[in-house]
Amino acid sequence: MSGNDKLEVNSEPEEGFSFGALFRRYRTPLTALATLLIFCLVGYAIMQLTDEVRYDDVVEALAETRPSSILIALFFTALSFLALVFYDLNAIDYIGKRLPFPHVALTAFSAYAVGNTAGFGALSGGAIRYRAYTRLGIAPEDIGRIIAFVTLSFGLGLAAVAAIALLVIADEIAPLISVSSLWLRIIAAAILAILGSLMVIGREGRVIEIGSIALRLPDSRTWSRQFLVTAFDIAASASVLYVLLPQTAIGWPVFLAVYAIAVGLGVLSHVPAGLGVFETVIIASLGSAVNIDAVLGSLVLYRLIYHVLPLLIAILAVSVTELRRFVDHPAASSVRRIGGRLMPQLLSALALLLGVMLIFSSVTPTPDQNLEFLSNYLPLPIVEGAHFLSSLLGLALVVAARGLGQRLDGAWWVAVFSAVAALTLSLLKAIALVEAAFLAFLVFGLFVSRRLFTRHASLLNQAMTASWLMAIAVIIGGAVVILLFVYRDVEYSNELWWQFEFAAEAPRGLRAVLGISIISSAIAIFSLLRPATFKPEPADEEAVRRAVEIVEKQDSADANLVRMGDKSIMFSEKGDAFIMYGRQGRSWIALFDPIGDRHAVPELVWRFVEAARAAGCRAVFYQISPALLSHCADAGLRAFKLGELAVTDLRTFEMKGGKWANLRQTASRAQRDGLEFSVVEPVDIPGIIDDLSAVSNAWLEHHNAKEKGFSLGAFDPDYVKSQPVGILKKDGRIVAFANILVTAAKEEGTIDLMRFSPDAPKGSMDFLFVQIMEYLRAQGFTHFNLGMAPLSGMSKREVAPVWDRIGGTVFEHGERFYNFKGLRAFKSKFHPHWQPRYLAVSGGGNPMIALMDATFLIGGGLKGVVRK
Repeated sequence: MSGNDKLEVNSEPEEGFSFGALFRRYRTPLTALATLLIFCLVGYAIMQLTDEVRYDDVVEALAETRPSSILIALFFTALSFLALVFYDLNAIDYIGKRLPFPHVALTAFSAYAVGNTAGFGALSGGAIRYRAYTRLGIAPEDIGRIIAFVTLSFGLGLAAVAAIALLVIADEIAPLISVSSLWLRIIAAAILAILGSLMVIGREGRVIEIGSIALRLPDSRTWSRQFLVTAFDIAASASVLYVLLPQTAIGWPVFLAVYAIAVGLGVLSHVPAGLGVFETVIIASLGSAVNIDAVLGSLVLYRLIYHVLPLLIAILAVSVTELRRFVDHPAASSVRRIGGRLMPQLLSALALLLGVMLIFSSVTPTPDQNLEFLSNYLPLPIVEGAHFLSSLLGLALVVAARGLGQRLDGAWWVAVFSAVAALTLSLLKAIALVEAAFLAFLVFGLFVSRRLFTRHASLLNQAMTASWLMAIAVIIGGAVVILLFVYRDVEYSNELWWQFEFAAEAPRGLRAVLGISIISSAIAIFSLLRPATFKPEPADEEAVRRAVEIVEKQDSADANLVRMGDKSIMFSEKGDAFIMYGRQGRSWIALFDPIGDRHAVPELVWRFVEAARAAGCRAVFYQISPALLSHCADAGLRAFKLGELAVTDLRTFEMKGGKWANLRQTASRAQRDGLEFSVVEPVDIPGIIDDLSAVSNAWLEHHNAKEKGFSLGAFDPDYVKSQPVGILKKDGRIVAFANILVTAAKEEGTIDLMRFSPDAPKGSMDFLFVQIMEYLRAQGFTHFNLGMAPLSGMSKREVAPVWDRIGGTVFEHGERFYNFKGLRAFKSKFHPHWQPRYLAVSGGGNPMIALMDATFLIGGGLKGVVRK
């Protein structure tokens, strides 16, 4: 056995070919392609629905919107976001936690501002919650439950509101969507029946199982309270758009049902922010009752007020906390720390939004009076160049947005340059003051938060994921749809490409779309086809020597496993910290937290994740402490509880009192059996290395086992001779030993290899542990690391995540595969403190695959795991 115990599982070879396996493997790119296809169909539908609408009519309708309607829309937007804050408050109360209201309010407001703008609310908004709530001490599994709560409560609440509205006013909605009112009521009744059944089943917080998914339903009080919050939120957000529409015969209840359906379909489409899908449903439903040009104008204002404005307010709120004069105030300082976690994501969403704005503005005409003014002062080539370059700068902002979310200093510089240049060009191409103001706001936010973008990494080395490439494709597709809509009366001819006149707006739009299409295609090809830039190799002797020097200066005794030389090593830029890792399948697996100077930890985590991604693999952190979770969250990793580490405080370790009675008896019996303990220093180990090898070989043969690796040491003479060894002798012959891992800091000691001869007296293991702990205490060490108990400490509550529930079940009933309970019971003899340990996986990767890869890496592949 070993001090660093691991999870061993029996595994079956991979299944043969199946469409299910193929889909699981390529699920992300296939989903992206399906989303793009849906958007293309939506674009076609919009063109058909707006066949009689002209761009000038939309602009005129937009200009005719009353200021009072805008003010009322702002009021309802504030009410909606106030309700959204209560989503998080209810979720936090649901999991039994308490957090300060200002922190929750800022986090929830920012999460919804980004989620509404960038889309993928459960991911984009969830990432913000993960970053903020980990800083507030919420465990990853609890954050996952918060995200699940707000996502499911919104979905179920939206379904309930839409169903109730349909049931009541089906006769009024049916003509709008050409569906029988009877069918609408049947559908609504079925939805309400299902939701009612769920509410009855979960009235006492019961758990239901759907396949492999276990879901704990809220109790009746929580369900009712959250339904009221969701209904209020949907009613308020629907009112934002309703008051912006011109006067119509459609009543608010009817519109509420249409709005709820449009939002739901937008979410289900997976198109970022439901762009186009939401608009199509609204236009299709209201087109017969309201002028479509007025509806389009109202939708533009709705997007600005409900999506863009909250994002600007969130950035402004965080920017204020960044200003120096507020730092000394305790409350502001506390909020500022949370704001620092949120600002990169907020600026990323704003950069994405403004990039889209620049691209879309390149395919819309400039007001005639602005063009006339420019023609009096600027030559045509300046205007043409400014128009074309501003569209490319918009694409640069979209690409930089991803890097801003990762806190890259290169992305910060690209965003600043692009925003400043685009600001200048917006005045030269069209005197676009609103556009320039938005860009100036982005520059302000970037400069205020400059200290947050400290990661020295190349923006060009950041491979664009399938989701980002899909988002770029949707943006380009949206630009094409707008171009076709705006200039639908312009007959196409090849000569359009070569027309350069102040009044030639359509040719300028064509050239802009062509330019961004070519550049975005080049980015996609580069991201998809570029070769892996880095392949891990086992560390050489010089790298191991440098790593050992770092290990000696810090507290983690487990870090001595780097001495095995079987792992790759990634050093920090200053060489004062490192990550040791191995590769198995498509997983790069880092062992423990980064070792060394804590200031180098964030950068090391990012570098490791990026290197794994560049090699086409997933990044995995194995057996990490809670202290690393916030850094993993910043890098986009999800954490799952792996087990608990047992640590005994040697300062209070004393074999006295009733709780140590069993160990005292074991130690006394071992001494009566003639066992003698001693510690052999590294310099003297060569003289007994053959005896130690004989004990090790006998142990392996007796247990029908093979040497492990990665998180466990193997019997390698050089490794064994590098640290002290505790031995047990009987009649002058070594019958048991354990190598003792220590560092010069004398904070923690542990053991790795622990081998016994088959004829060693019963109780030798306990006796050896006790003697080593007493030896370390005498040497001035303060803690003894007993190693991890896999799957120990998994939550047993009904509200526990699925991962914990599965792990808890395996822990309780998996004795035929591994002695989970026995291992925990053995370590409990020494009355340790239990510290949680986690598995963190990048890119939404499957934790089970990552865990299997780690198991194979430890066991030496599939054969090693199956053998034992």
